[in-house]
Amino acid sequence: MKNDKEQTIDWSILRYDRWQLYVAKTEKGLCYIGSPGQTYEELESWLQKRFPNARLIENEKALTPYLKELQEYFEGTRQTFSLPTDVKGTPFQEEIWAALNQIPYGKTCSYSDIAQIIQRPAAVRAVGTAIGANPVLITVPCHRVIGKNGKITGYRGGTEMKQYLLHLEAETKV
Repeated sequence: MKNDKEQTIDWSILRYDRWQLYVAKTEKGLCYIGSPGQTYEELESWLQKRFPNARLIENEKALTPYLKELQEYFEGTRQTFSLPTDVKGTPFQEEIWAALNQIPYGKTCSYSDIAQIIQRPAAVRAVGTAIGANPVLITVPCHRVIGKNGKITGYRGGTEMKQYLLHLEAETKV
Protein backbone atom coordinates (compact mmCIF):
# COMPACT_ATOMS: atom_id res chain seq x y z
CA MET A 1 0.00 0.00 0.00
CA LYS A 2 1.35 3.40 -1.00
CA ASN A 3 2.02 5.94 1.75
CA ASP A 4 0.84 9.38 0.64
CA LYS A 5 1.18 10.92 4.09
CA GLU A 6 2.55 14.42 3.86
CA GLN A 7 5.77 14.94 5.78
CA THR A 8 6.72 18.18 7.49
CA ILE A 9 10.26 19.47 7.19
CA ASP A 10 11.17 22.31 9.50
CA TRP A 11 13.72 24.87 8.37
CA SER A 12 15.51 27.93 9.64
CA ILE A 13 18.55 30.01 8.82
CA LEU A 14 21.92 29.85 10.55
CA ARG A 15 23.65 33.20 10.38
CA TYR A 16 27.34 33.16 11.10
CA ASP A 17 29.87 35.80 10.19
CA ARG A 18 29.16 36.63 6.53
CA TRP A 19 27.33 33.38 5.85
CA GLN A 20 23.67 32.56 5.87
CA LEU A 21 22.92 28.83 5.66
CA TYR A 22 19.54 27.14 5.33
CA VAL A 23 19.19 24.28 7.81
CA ALA A 24 16.35 21.73 7.68
CA LYS A 25 15.20 18.74 9.70
CA THR A 26 12.65 15.97 9.51
CA GLU A 27 11.08 14.33 12.54
CA LYS A 28 14.05 11.90 12.46
CA GLY A 29 16.84 14.48 12.38
CA LEU A 30 18.91 16.97 10.44
CA CYS A 31 18.42 16.43 6.70
CA TYR A 32 20.04 19.45 5.11
CA ILE A 33 22.59 22.22 5.55
CA GLY A 34 22.79 24.57 2.61
CA SER A 35 25.60 26.49 0.97
CA PRO A 36 26.46 30.15 1.41
CA GLY A 37 24.50 32.32 -1.01
CA GLN A 38 21.81 29.72 -1.55
CA THR A 39 18.24 30.94 -2.07
CA TYR A 40 15.07 29.62 -0.48
CA GLU A 41 13.97 28.37 -3.90
CA GLU A 42 17.14 26.25 -4.13
CA LEU A 43 16.41 24.79 -0.69
CA GLU A 44 12.85 24.03 -1.75
CA SER A 45 13.95 22.41 -5.02
CA TRP A 46 16.60 20.26 -3.31
CA LEU A 47 14.19 19.01 -0.64
CA GLN A 48 11.36 18.32 -3.09
CA LYS A 49 13.65 15.95 -5.02
CA ARG A 50 14.45 13.96 -1.87
CA PHE A 51 11.21 14.36 0.07
CA PRO A 52 8.50 14.70 -2.62
CA ASN A 53 5.59 14.62 -0.15
CA ALA A 54 7.16 17.14 2.20
CA ARG A 55 5.82 20.48 3.26
CA LEU A 56 8.41 23.07 4.34
CA ILE A 57 7.64 25.02 7.49
CA GLU A 58 9.84 27.79 8.84
CA ASN A 59 10.34 26.82 12.48
CA GLU A 60 13.36 28.28 14.25
CA LYS A 61 12.30 26.75 17.57
CA ALA A 62 12.44 23.21 16.13
CA LEU A 63 15.90 23.90 14.70
CA THR A 64 17.31 25.60 17.81
CA PRO A 65 19.28 22.58 19.10
CA TYR A 66 20.86 22.08 15.65
CA LEU A 67 21.61 25.77 15.20
CA LYS A 68 23.18 25.83 18.67
CA GLU A 69 25.51 22.92 17.88
CA LEU A 70 26.51 24.49 14.56
CA GLN A 71 27.14 27.86 16.25
CA GLU A 72 29.30 26.13 18.88
CA TYR A 73 31.25 24.41 16.09
CA PHE A 74 31.88 27.75 14.36
CA GLU A 75 32.98 29.25 17.67
CA GLY A 76 35.51 26.44 18.10
CA THR A 77 33.86 25.00 21.23
CA ARG A 78 32.33 21.89 19.60
CA GLN A 79 34.20 19.18 17.72
CA THR A 80 31.47 16.55 17.33
CA PHE A 81 27.74 16.69 16.73
CA SER A 82 25.32 14.81 18.96
CA LEU A 83 21.96 15.34 17.29
CA PRO A 84 20.53 12.79 14.84
CA THR A 85 20.61 13.12 11.07
CA ASP A 86 18.16 11.89 8.45
CA VAL A 87 20.24 11.64 5.29
CA LYS A 88 19.00 9.82 2.24
CA GLY A 89 21.16 8.61 -0.59
CA THR A 90 22.10 5.56 -2.54
CA PRO A 91 23.71 2.73 -0.57
CA PHE A 92 27.08 3.80 -2.03
CA GLN A 93 26.58 7.45 -1.00
CA GLU A 94 25.55 6.43 2.49
CA GLU A 95 28.66 4.22 2.75
CA ILE A 96 30.82 7.20 1.77
CA TRP A 97 29.09 9.53 4.21
CA ALA A 98 29.64 6.99 7.00
CA ALA A 99 33.34 6.90 6.07
CA LEU A 100 33.50 10.71 6.25
CA ASN A 101 32.26 10.54 9.82
CA GLN A 102 35.38 8.53 10.70
CA ILE A 103 37.72 11.42 9.82
CA PRO A 104 38.74 13.00 13.14
CA TYR A 105 38.29 16.70 13.84
CA GLY A 106 41.31 18.65 12.63
CA LYS A 107 42.49 15.88 10.28
CA THR A 108 42.17 15.51 6.53
CA CYS A 109 42.33 12.67 4.07
CA SER A 110 42.21 12.32 0.30
CA TYR A 111 39.51 10.99 -1.98
CA SER A 112 41.71 7.95 -2.61
CA ASP A 113 42.01 7.42 1.17
CA ILE A 114 38.19 7.24 1.35
CA ALA A 115 38.17 4.80 -1.58
CA GLN A 116 40.66 2.65 0.35
CA ILE A 117 38.56 2.83 3.55
CA ILE A 118 35.54 1.42 1.71
CA GLN A 119 37.79 -1.16 0.01
CA ARG A 120 37.15 0.14 -3.50
CA PRO A 121 40.47 1.74 -4.47
CA ALA A 122 39.44 2.25 -8.10
CA ALA A 123 36.31 4.20 -7.16
CA VAL A 124 38.00 7.56 -6.50
CA ARG A 125 35.80 9.54 -8.92
CA ALA A 126 32.63 7.89 -7.63
CA VAL A 127 33.78 8.74 -4.10
CA GLY A 128 34.13 12.39 -5.14
CA THR A 129 30.65 12.40 -6.64
CA ALA A 130 29.15 10.86 -3.49
CA ILE A 131 30.96 13.37 -1.30
CA GLY A 132 29.57 16.20 -3.44
CA ALA A 133 26.05 14.88 -2.79
CA ASN A 134 26.43 15.09 1.01
CA PRO A 135 23.26 16.85 2.20
CA VAL A 136 24.53 17.93 5.61
CA LEU A 137 27.65 20.02 5.23
CA ILE A 138 29.83 20.38 8.31
CA THR A 139 28.09 17.70 10.40
CA VAL A 140 29.11 14.99 7.91
CA PRO A 141 32.61 16.43 7.46
CA CYS A 142 33.15 16.33 3.70
CA HIS A 143 35.28 19.48 4.08
CA ARG A 144 37.99 17.23 5.57
CA VAL A 145 38.60 15.57 2.20
CA ILE A 146 41.30 17.20 0.10
CA GLY A 147 43.25 16.31 -3.02
CA LYS A 148 45.96 13.66 -2.82
CA ASN A 149 48.49 16.44 -3.41
CA GLY A 150 47.20 18.28 -0.32
CA LYS A 151 45.33 20.96 -2.29
CA ILE A 152 41.87 22.23 -1.47
CA THR A 153 39.40 20.73 -3.93
CA GLY A 154 35.74 21.37 -4.70
CA TYR A 155 33.15 21.77 -1.98
CA ARG A 156 29.40 22.36 -2.23
CA GLY A 157 29.80 25.21 0.25
CA GLY A 158 32.54 26.76 -1.89
CA THR A 159 36.31 26.59 -1.50
CA GLU A 160 36.36 29.72 0.68
CA MET A 161 34.12 28.00 3.22
CA LYS A 162 36.13 24.77 3.00
CA GLN A 163 39.36 26.66 3.69
CA TYR A 164 37.69 28.45 6.60
CA LEU A 165 36.47 25.17 8.17
CA LEU A 166 39.86 23.47 7.77
CA HIS A 167 41.60 26.50 9.29
CA LEU A 168 39.10 26.59 12.15
CA GLU A 169 39.72 22.93 12.95
CA ALA A 170 43.50 23.30 12.64
CA GLU A 171 43.43 26.20 15.09
CA THR A 172 41.17 24.58 17.69
CA LYS A 173 42.14 20.90 17.58
CA VAL A 174 43.17 19.42 20.89
